[in-house]
Amino acid sequence: MITKQARRNKIKLRIRKKIRGAAEKPRLCVFRSNAEIYAQVINDANGHTLLSVSSLKAKDIKGTKCEVAKQVGIRVAQAALEAGIKDVVFDRNGYLYHGRIKALAEGAREGGLQF
Repeated sequence: MITKQARRNKIKLRIRKKIRGAAEKPRLCVFRSNAEIYAQVINDANGHTLLSVSSLKAKDIKGTKCEVAKQVGIRVAQAALEAGIKDVVFDRNGYLYHGRIKALAEGAREGGLQF
């Protein structure tokens, strides 16, 4: 029997074969834990994280987990636009595009990112 983590890792590797972040179009990677959600904008050509935002750093956000994820998406979009990044490639990191992952993506689109 395959574990949840092993299943997610297989999906993650399948996604990462197709998705690459470059200097002109970096990768927006999402990590979701039970309590928090994290988003990073990564340039895979250099292997550098350009910026990161998480619900852990922003404790002023209140609401349900989906509402918090949407606010994190808006904040990552604001930070990316300040850094001069408009287009990104969305990396759901093996998670289903549903719930908090979808809320973060919608928040990032609302904030002005295009993917």
